[in-house]
Amino acid sequence: MEADTTGGVRRRGLAWRYLGWVALPLLVGLGLARFAGPGVQAQVARTHAALDADWAAHLSTPLGLFLLQLLVLLLVAKGTGWLFRRLGQPGVIGEMAAGLMMGPLVLGALLPQLHGALFPPASLSSLGLLSQLGVLMFLLVAGAELDLGGLRGRRRFAVVVSHAGIAVPFLLGVLLALWLYDAHAPGDIGFTGFALFVGVSLSITAFPVLLRILADRGMSGTPLGQTAIACAALGDATAWCLLALIVAAAQAQGWVPATINLVCVVAFVALMLGVVRPWFSRRTIAPGLEGRWLLIMLLMALGCALVTEILGIHALFGAFAAGVAVSGNATLRHTVATRVEPFAVTLLLPLFFAMTGLRMRADALQASDLLLCLVVIAVATLGKLIGTWSAARSAGMGNHEAWRLGALMNTRGLMELIVLNLGYELGFLGDRLFAVLVIMALVTTAMTGPLLSAMDRRWR
Repeated sequence: MEADTTGGVRRRGLAWRYLGWVALPLLVGLGLARFAGPGVQAQVARTHAALDADWAAHLSTPLGLFLLQLLVLLLVAKGTGWLFRRLGQPGVIGEMAAGLMMGPLVLGALLPQLHGALFPPASLSSLGLLSQLGVLMFLLVAGAELDLGGLRGRRRFAVVVSHAGIAVPFLLGVLLALWLYDAHAPGDIGFTGFALFVGVSLSITAFPVLLRILADRGMSGTPLGQTAIACAALGDATAWCLLALIVAAAQAQGWVPATINLVCVVAFVALMLGVVRPWFSRRTIAPGLEGRWLLIMLLMALGCALVTEILGIHALFGAFAAGVAVSGNATLRHTVATRVEPFAVTLLLPLFFAMTGLRMRADALQASDLLLCLVVIAVATLGKLIGTWSAARSAGMGNHEAWRLGALMNTRGLMELIVLNLGYELGFLGDRLFAVLVIMALVTTAMTGPLLSAMDRRWR
């Protein structure tokens, strides 16, 4: 009891000392600064008059506006993602939709003054660069998640099914390009480059989004889930290699530069898969040194991105190749997934979704494009379903499981948006077709869950 009393007296003494030596000098200093000196009244009047202008000026600075944009985009993206999860959809679909809502097509049409004040054209360059960094980090994670060693026992089946799921929609996309070219191809793009890019755009499967859909439905450990993961992993890698070759050939002027670009791409892929990946697979990561290896992986990703940018096939391919190179080491793969993915997915990817929406013009979609949207969605879905189902059936899979596998392979998601933005930047896609294909990516991803449920009800 005596000790408690002594402690209370000591605390009260410290409180009085704090008030006397800290609070009192501060109050006296603030009072002198506020009320002493000549011209006090005039200064106070000027301060009150300029207060509102100061707030507006601070908000209009590049840093203030960027922080406001970041805050608004994150709140809208995460709120929409939460709403979509409540509706039984993956949250990433809601974030993708939120990015489109913040662009000229929705917010710009409903509240043009607010959209113009929040996203002035001069401020978009910083958002664009940061969103590109987010995509680079996400592709590093996506490449690291491609555990090619996990294909053992399913490799031949995965090769046949995944490549059929690419080839059939690719063929349908090229046929669709015959109808789209005159009205939707940019003026300086030849039919070959346009048709190849449309074909690849319909062939993509979003491996990371598919993993989340399987986890949400409790299918990750089932035979169908494991088969879908193997097919999507191999198909993703194949589609990105095919896209790299097409971009390298289309970017070159003439056959000789195109051949040189293609040889460089093949050499780069061979180096990453044949030399760098085995080297990382043999490394033993000592506990406590994960941070050092994470720095090495990030530097390698940036270096590979720079190399592929110099080769003319875009920096995205380099980041993806760097991720594949470290995918053979389980410790490094776990380090990337736990330390890079949360930052990229939580903070940076909503900026990429927003930039996708901000790229669309307010008049990008017309009433006549509704038919075009339906046709493109139907062609993309049928290509994935028929290509995957027919190859799986020929390899011995049951009819019901083959259709369900086709529905899973129809998931396009974020990977499709990355490909479409790449095509838009390189001039392969016009404004209207870009908007239509973005809507196709959202619809085909959102329909995966309902399509699986409908198939299950029908077979039951």
